[in-house]
Amino acid sequence: MKTAILAIILFCIMIFPHELGHYIAAKRMGVKVNEFAFGMGPAIYKRQKGETLYAIRLVPIGGYCAMEAENEASDDDRAFSNKPWWAKISVLLAGAAMNVLIAILVLSIIMGYVGSATTSIDKVQEASPAYEAGLQTGDKILAVDNTEITSWQDLTTAIGKSEKPLAIKVERDGGELTFNTTPQKGEDGRYVVGITPEISHNVFTAAKNGAKATWNMTVMMFDMLKQLITGAVPSSEIAGPIGMVTMVNETTNYGITYFGYLIALMSLNLAILNLLPIPALDGGRILFVFIRMITGKMISDDLEGKIHAAGMVLLLGLMVFATWNDITRLFT
Repeated sequence: MKTAILAIILFCIMIFPHELGHYIAAKRMGVKVNEFAFGMGPAIYKRQKGETLYAIRLVPIGGYCAMEAENEASDDDRAFSNKPWWAKISVLLAGAAMNVLIAILVLSIIMGYVGSATTSIDKVQEASPAYEAGLQTGDKILAVDNTEITSWQDLTTAIGKSEKPLAIKVERDGGELTFNTTPQKGEDGRYVVGITPEISHNVFTAAKNGAKATWNMTVMMFDMLKQLITGAVPSSEIAGPIGMVTMVNETTNYGITYFGYLIALMSLNLAILNLLPIPALDGGRILFVFIRMITGKMISDDLEGKIHAAGMVLLLGLMVFATWNDITRLFT
């Protein structure tokens, strides 16, 4: 039951903000929105406000933003199909942008909760090289062998590859001191001096690290997509809804922090996949905006609608394939 609830939360956080992004941008661009709904299936609550029907639907997974004439011609000046190219692209990009913002927000919260290592020393292990050299709790490390240290990662990199004596410059009581110490090999094979960092829960640092983690995660996913396209990763690794529920179950065993990482990962995944130039996806629609901007009316609204409908059939086929992969993995 817990897994099912968390899976629903995951799907909602992935899809609903995406559609909310489209809705906000559509309203800003003067596009007529016929319905904005939370969930799918039969409506359990509906309220008409102005031109838009707001609804809560039975199945609490995602939602949708139904704009006037998304895939067909219309005489309505406020129809999506009659808006200028820049307005269309703004609306189409807004969904993915919202997913990216959700990922940054979630990862920033995680970074703030877990904290980030500073360049100040929290503890010095007794009988360690740092202890013998005279380093103390509260010392702020400024440089190692004249190389400036701006993060704990810089420090571990400078120390971890060296078995030679190092000159560590620190700030203590407003002054600067330099200590000479020789790293010793740790259990993992890296060289250490026996110090641990102070942990900061600063909001601005967390936001900066959240944005950095989002970027690193995005680069990683583009690399995975490249491997999938080139065949380096077999298509049998593609996961569908069942696979996602399985991931939720496995992730929650490690705690809420790991579930947060999964939310960020899936949200970014949705943003990237939605921007691929495939008909029916936002990226495919953006591609057609550019094609029609260059060629004029060579492609009619109705023809574009039919192409997107064919793309939707293709995507549904891919979903069936991914679900089959999920089922196969369950019995192997």
